[in-house]
Amino acid sequence: MNPAKATHNLANVPAVQLVDLPIVDDSRGRLSFAQYDDQLPFIPQRFFVVSDVPAGQVRGGHAHRTTHQFLVCVKGSVLIVVDDGRKSQEILLNSAAAGLYIPPKIWATQQNYSADALLLVLSSDAYDPEEYIRDYDEFRSGIESG
Repeated sequence: MNPAKATHNLANVPAVQLVDLPIVDDSRGRLSFAQYDDQLPFIPQRFFVVSDVPAGQVRGGHAHRTTHQFLVCVKGSVLIVVDDGRKSQEILLNSAAAGLYIPPKIWATQQNYSADALLLVLSSDAYDPEEYIRDYDEFRSGIESG
């Protein structure tokens, strides 16, 4: 199976892409998937799942120097805010039928998690604390100088 890759660049932050994921429905239930080079723009080296986020809490709030990420809200909903240092955009993820590709050097936060939200994050690299840009002013100055 080699489904066509359907991507949509965001109007305000065009480096970020919303990717349509294939859905297979039958009498046994629903299945969505992504595979490298069809829907996934990188081979994941790590994944993590974010769940049980208390109301009002914000996750993320950083950018990556070289790591790519792919987010799928497999249950519930979460609002993702992406920022390229010039403009920002909000994307509501509320279905396993869509994934959000976030390349390096994009500031991202996740907020407004529904009580039942499960956010799957695929990462192009293993965890490295030096890889994170956690200060927004540092992020902005890196964008302006590079």
